[in-house]
Amino acid sequence: MTHPVDVHVGKRIRHRRWLVGMTQQQLAERVGIKFQQIQKYETGANRVSASRLWDIADALEVPVSFFFEGIEAEGAVAEPVAAVPADVMGDKEALDLIRSYYAIPENQRRRLFELARVLSDVA
Repeated sequence: MTHPVDVHVGKRIRHRRWLVGMTQQQLAERVGIKFQQIQKYETGANRVSASRLWDIADALEVPVSFFFEGIEAEGAVAEPVAAVPADVMGDKEALDLIRSYYAIPENQRRRLFELARVLSDVA
């Protein structure tokens, strides 16, 4: 039986990989393992060792702590913010939107962000 923390870490690996536009094969090559192992990590079927998680974090250019964000101290997954779907990072459209957002120059991105805030306050 899979542990909720293993599933959460696997989802965070998958989300970050998608966010940077990397395939499972590419991540596996950077880490020095087979892509099937990445699949198992991402589903939570296999636990990620500390050293392997370190290598994955390095390949995805995030701190190791990134994979544990959203988990409470007891090991349970934290409740998502009410206005955001539980698995928003699993939604391809949301990921495409995030990629596009970060492709915009920073000064324009800030203006777009403020516009989105204003529009969401009105709705």
